Amino acid sequence: MSIKTRFQLLTAALIVISSLCAWLLFQQVAKNIIEEWGLRAADIQVRYDSTRLLKPIEREIALARQMADSRVIQNWAKNEHDPALAAEAIREMESYRRNFSAENYFVALKQSGSYYYNNAEDEFSGKQLRYTLDSDKPDDAWFYQLLKLNKSFHINVNPDTQLGITQLWIDVQMKDGDNTLGIVGTGLPLEAFLEEIVDIEQPGITTVFVDHTGAIQLHRDPGIIDYASLVKPEGQKNTIELLFDQPRDQQALWNTMTTLREVGDNTSEVKSQFVVIDGKRYLAGVVYLPSLDWFELTLLDLEEVIPVSSFAAMMMLFTLILLIAILLVHLALRKLVLTPVAALDNAMLKVKSGDLRPADLPSGSGEIGRLINHFSDMAEAIRNHTKELETRVKDRTQALNELTKLDPLTGLLNRRGMNLQLSQEIDRSRRQQNTFGIIWLDLDHFKAINDSFGHAVGDRALINVAGLLKAGIRPYDHAARWGGDEFLVLLSPCDETTLQQIGERLRLSIEQAGLPEGRKITVSVGSCLAQPGDQLETLLKSADDALYEAKASGRNRMIKAG
Repeated sequence: MSIKTRFQLLTAALIVISSLCAWLLFQQVAKNIIEEWGLRAADIQVRYDSTRLLKPIEREIALARQMADSRVIQNWAKNEHDPALAAEAIREMESYRRNFSAENYFVALKQSGSYYYNNAEDEFSGKQLRYTLDSDKPDDAWFYQLLKLNKSFHINVNPDTQLGITQLWIDVQMKDGDNTLGIVGTGLPLEAFLEEIVDIEQPGITTVFVDHTGAIQLHRDPGIIDYASLVKPEGQKNTIELLFDQPRDQQALWNTMTTLREVGDNTSEVKSQFVVIDGKRYLAGVVYLPSLDWFELTLLDLEEVIPVSSFAAMMMLFTLILLIAILLVHLALRKLVLTPVAALDNAMLKVKSGDLRPADLPSGSGEIGRLINHFSDMAEAIRNHTKELETRVKDRTQALNELTKLDPLTGLLNRRGMNLQLSQEIDRSRRQQNTFGIIWLDLDHFKAINDSFGHAVGDRALINVAGLLKAGIRPYDHAARWGGDEFLVLLSPCDETTLQQIGERLRLSIEQAGLPEGRKITVSVGSCLAQPGDQLETLLKSADDALYEAKASGRNRMIKAG
């Protein structure tokens, strides 16, 4: 057999072996990349899903707490059959109904067991008393269990057989001191809530919310939701164990949930692990939601979220370049090319080991030159693709982080965003020994605007005030919606004169602007001038005290602390 034939056979063998190695290497590299980016995607997706749940839920909880604290409703709860108190309480409850997102409410009284309810259609106007709770009825066990547990609030998915509805119920205890008067709250229609929050049709992504016992509270498949978890004994609940094939996955997730719950409010860490569901491998990300005592579990099918096929072009390019390189080596195996080939081999080993830095290769000619150029193009393509993936994840993470600092209604900073600015300003003031100002504004009689013109007009009033604040401050100052109808402005740098001028200018601009409906709106303003070394809590208390004094002095005025 001639040496030419032998070399051709050797080349053919090298091509086959290299193609197989390239395929195996591609499979391993693609798997590693998918798992690495899958972990990052799981972290982002879990936080995103948690935010989408907490935003509407926490608003409803806050409103239900206000309803439970209503003196009008509490007075009536103590004297349910007093006609005057009942009429006033019904008006109060109807006012809250219009503010709940689903426009329904319920009030269950401990003393009599009376259950009052009205819905968005005002179907039960004048007949809000729907039925009487009975401790011997299984359907009413939730009420007496909540009273027994004495929890300030509770969230559960439960059917109301008397009303013929199944909703996500937000239950808040109504208490007068240590005396429990009953349970009040609202319900979110389950089907619509699942469609909006849970089943958002993201391919390869499944979102599940479970309570601290592992009972499934929200899932795209209503059939596996554990309804009325509060009154079910352990062993009869639909828990996360229904989702996983292998007991070790169940135990590992239980351990993770236990650890996260023990840490509680001190962390928002997302834990991830691989699990098997219906014979398929998923990446599970879990985070604890302390405000609800729930867990959010996101299941990612990485084969669908980040399919291996997306790397096919890279694999083909890599294989093609490798084959061309082998053929070029076959045609140019001469003494003069050994050194360039050795250098190229060394550079390829670096890429294989993960070192993507540009290699210092000799400038060859002919076939060797083309081989070196092809390798350089391949390495550059890999570097660019890696940088693109890193940039994309960084941008998405940064965008998600920015969303957590803004108020969605007004576009101003929210409390979290302003707290960050205040902390930075306090540090800067301490370093540079300069002063800055805080202005705290509160809309006068804002509830009357909502009651008279509706919630939409109230929102427009907040948006208008936010626009006036943006226009009335300097480009380097900051404004935030502090909460409800309260706003906070940070002026830096600032002195006594600037603080007084800008504060009065803002107050006057809001008074002169009014509402499109012709109603005049005013604000009470409290301000303080911060000195180097002042603490945030002290500054906020000073501004709040000044605001309180402004309100007590007749509103629509500015009072400076100190």
